[in-house]
Amino acid sequence: LDIFWHEDCLKCGCCDCRLGEVGSTLYTKANLILCKRDYLRLFGTTGYCAACNKVIPAFEMVMRAKNNVYHLECFACQQCNHRFCVGDRFYLCDNKILCEYDYEERLVFASMACNPSSLAHIRRQLSI
Repeated sequence: LDIFWHEDCLKCGCCDCRLGEVGSTLYTKANLILCKRDYLRLFGTTGYCAACNKVIPAFEMVMRAKNNVYHLECFACQQCNHRFCVGDRFYLCDNKILCEYDYEERLVFASMACNPSSLAHIRRQLSI
């Protein structure tokens, strides 16, 4: 900014707050003078998608599971790629989103690994 401003005239281009009152930091982008809050809201990021590891813009709609944030298109079972619909159950297991079927399947395999006799029992039942 190679322009001089009266303190009362230097305002955020979005919220119209006086920049001298909200701190000494101001941001410029796309010919706008912005306060930090509006700059981050318009041009900042909400973080990285837990599925694809790409940046998520602050204005984009997201899905959340605990501390993880996802693009809407990335919010799917990370085992079978089933995209979730409203009302679908999902599980966060080892920081991965799983559909109900894959979560239950993982539980079965985990219990078989801990108890080999259960695997033998399942094999006997399958051969009947």
